[in-house]
Amino acid sequence: MILAAGKGERMRPLTERCPKPLLPVAGKPLIVYHLEKLAAAGWRDLVINHAWLGDQIETALGDGSRYATHIRYSREGTPLETAGGIRRALPMLTDAGEDWFLVINGDIWTDFDFRDLPAPPADALAWLLLVPNPPHHPAGDFGLDTQGRVTTDASPCYTFSGISLLHRDLFDTATGGAPDRLGTVLRKAMGANAVRGALYTGHWYDIGTPERLQALEDWLNRTRETLS
Repeated sequence: MILAAGKGERMRPLTERCPKPLLPVAGKPLIVYHLEKLAAAGWRDLVINHAWLGDQIETALGDGSRYATHIRYSREGTPLETAGGIRRALPMLTDAGEDWFLVINGDIWTDFDFRDLPAPPADALAWLLLVPNPPHHPAGDFGLDTQGRVTTDASPCYTFSGISLLHRDLFDTATGGAPDRLGTVLRKAMGANAVRGALYTGHWYDIGTPERLQALEDWLNRTRETLS
């Protein structure tokens, strides 16, 4: 699942007429980088949620066939936050009997190879990819101990990349369609020692502001010039 329902308030005015996942970066929409990397790693069945200007996302990406994927859409209308959006999409994510699924924030860019994802942990309900803390988020989000357990209090503390493997049992469907944040759900699971993770030290960008979008654009263009 690619999370794409946010309004992108901090990206205004860029997102007043364009949903953040469709903002162009070095010649292609941000979300297309995800689609291409997922397809290259063998992920074919994708769910994308949307709310703000969601029709534009469906028009741009269609059924996903041009990216060698099959895309279904979870239409929220009113944004349900990250956990609420996942909970709404659970019937699509698990309709073939799957217990585990991959979730990716639509507003990040990374060179992480999705073929390097581990097998889902047998003793947990979530696996998180963590990254070193960027300058705009120096305090980080979660701790990671030497056994690969993700906690709320361990040191050192790292930033959640927005890439995770999640088990359906992580989500209490009794809450219905209420908005809810994934961080809240994960912290509850950490309290039960049910979250594992790993640190990734490659390239990762959180596209939260126009300045960060431009920084990614500049880096990608420099990289292409170097390779050429």
